[in-house]
Amino acid sequence: MDSKTVMGSEPHGSPVRPDFERIALLLQGGGALGAYQAGVYQALSEANLHPHWVAGISIGAINSALIAGNPPERRVERLRQFWETITESPFGSAAALLKGDIQNNFVHQFINQGASLRALLWGAPSFFKPRIPPPIFTPVSSPGKLSFYDVSPLKELLGQLVDFDRLNSGEMRLTVGATHITSGNYVTFDTIDRKIDVNHVIASGSLPPGFPSTEIDGEHYWDGGVVSNTPLQWVLDASPRQDTLAFQIDLWCARGDLPRDMIEVDTRLKDIRYSSRTRLGTDQFRKNQALRRAMAKLLGEVRDELRLTPEAAMLAAEADEKVYNIIQMIYRARVYEGASKDYEFSRRTMEEHWKSGYSDMTRTLSYPEVLQRPTSPDGVFTFDLKHQPGE
Repeated sequence: MDSKTVMGSEPHGSPVRPDFERIALLLQGGGALGAYQAGVYQALSEANLHPHWVAGISIGAINSALIAGNPPERRVERLRQFWETITESPFGSAAALLKGDIQNNFVHQFINQGASLRALLWGAPSFFKPRIPPPIFTPVSSPGKLSFYDVSPLKELLGQLVDFDRLNSGEMRLTVGATHITSGNYVTFDTIDRKIDVNHVIASGSLPPGFPSTEIDGEHYWDGGVVSNTPLQWVLDASPRQDTLAFQIDLWCARGDLPRDMIEVDTRLKDIRYSSRTRLGTDQFRKNQALRRAMAKLLGEVRDELRLTPEAAMLAAEADEKVYNIIQMIYRARVYEGASKDYEFSRRTMEEHWKSGYSDMTRTLSYPEVLQRPTSPDGVFTFDLKHQPGE
């Protein structure tokens, strides 16, 4: 079994174009934390690691659309334009006074909480705005208005920043996940079998009760994270199978300390609820892939009369010798971010998240084994760069 967990050691080497049939970028949901993913993509772009397939949920779906819906040379620019637009401060020069480093965690937490409160009261520029009056005080005319915020500004912004003709051109595969409200089933919208428009992207991020459901072809959808907040399994189960280098970018950490106060209780609950359980899924996939490779090897050695039996045909349909590198990155929030970290849309924090994503991916790509084909019997290599923010 190939695997590596890195904790604080110095990286070495430099990235080269990997020998894989497919590069996949997988983006979890997490609201304002999504700027971390944008920083990750900037580092991938600079390393010429443009993905063949990008898949996302919620804010991950929005970032995915910005990537798939623009040419390679403009993707980082469009991501930057999106994140700078939605974190524009309404207070102008007042926000500029807070640009310096903040050494005291209590002060930093106080500033972050103020920014979160601002988002709750007034929304985020060109992203969402409060419904006045809120629907709890007045009846609504349609399910699409059953929410505390209106996301029509987001629809307009994505229309400006995403070329949906390019997105659907087949140049890059895009998949986004949503929840079908009346059945409770998880659904995926994929450019491989349908045309995706802005509504599919917004549906993936329609998290109630803040955001309304999104109607598509007469059906209503909520955020995909209501059921599952990771797209990793879509890629691992995809057919036909291909040698795959997968970058899984998580915004919530399943592991954490025992809470010491009520704010930490709320924070820890969110982390557990929305984390991907990527390690569990990866371990199960490794076992399955080991079986597939063993079947492929045995089928190549059996006699012709056995190979032509229906049972052998069933095994052959599942057997393959493909290899997979699964590179997991998890954003680990600072102690001062708290439970509101997913709706704290200040420019300062956005820049922190972006910088962290860029730094983490740059450091990850410095390990040559990340881009090398695995040589283990199961054909699976996992890499988990673990460190505490700021170390």
